[in-house]
Amino acid sequence: MKEEAGLFKILGDPTRLRLAALLAVQGETCVCHLASALDEPDYKVSRHLAVMRPAGLVEARRQGTWIYYRLSEPKNDFDRHLKNFLKASLAGHPVVKSDCERISRNCCRAQ
Repeated sequence: MKEEAGLFKILGDPTRLRLAALLAVQGETCVCHLASALDEPDYKVSRHLAVMRPAGLVEARRQGTWIYYRLSEPKNDFDRHLKNFLKASLAGHPVVKSDCERISRNCCRAQ
């Protein structure tokens, strides 16, 4: 139960919750695109992702100079339900919808 509580603590930060929701909806996304969507500097978004990574919420992949993040593959039912919740319940949230629109308007998905 401690691990699950830790995930909720991490997602208790509005920026990290937005990032998790964006990754659930958009799939793998470059830090630069996430920063553009949140209208925050890359370093700030990277710092939030660095908190999420050791908790097993996100995974990173480097491609050249870019780092792409995605939600981690679920390890158990709790993780699977959390990922489904983020995608199904928050995809329609006005903030997440606006973030997704900014990604599609300002960034090309593949680099």
